[in-house]
Amino acid sequence: MSEQTAKLTPPQVDPRGLRFAAGVTAVLLALTLILGNPWILAVQTLVFAIGTAFGVQASPYGQFFKRVIRPRLSPPKELEDAAPPRFAQLVGLVFAIAGLIGYLSGATVLGVVATGFALVAAFVNAAVGLCLGCEAYLLIQRIRTPSTATN
Repeated sequence: MSEQTAKLTPPQVDPRGLRFAAGVTAVLLALTLILGNPWILAVQTLVFAIGTAFGVQASPYGQFFKRVIRPRLSPPKELEDAAPPRFAQLVGLVFAIAGLIGYLSGATVLGVVATGFALVAAFVNAAVGLCLGCEAYLLIQRIRTPSTATN
């Protein structure tokens, strides 16, 4: 692939890595709720921040998948655009920050609810491959870029 072609092609990710990361995220968020431990949520918040800032491929879970798991798998049938999952990381980051604020300020209900919402989204992604943050990204893109087709 030429350098110019690489610049035109948006970054792509293996969807299996996204589901793996969602599974790890779901486990950490569940542990946060079960143990009531905001430090576990703080670790996940940092992971969301890295994924938001540098892309899901750069997150610790993405790196683990790339280096340890993916070499043991057959090549993916298809790759996905990295932009929607990166937006989903931002959504997760917002919920995780809200959860941390809740837990650390004593507003435990806020912490539990925000963490619970993030857990549901991560679990759905891990279990059935439906990324709610990605769907929100695509919906926002459709709203921002109205169709030029006429009926």
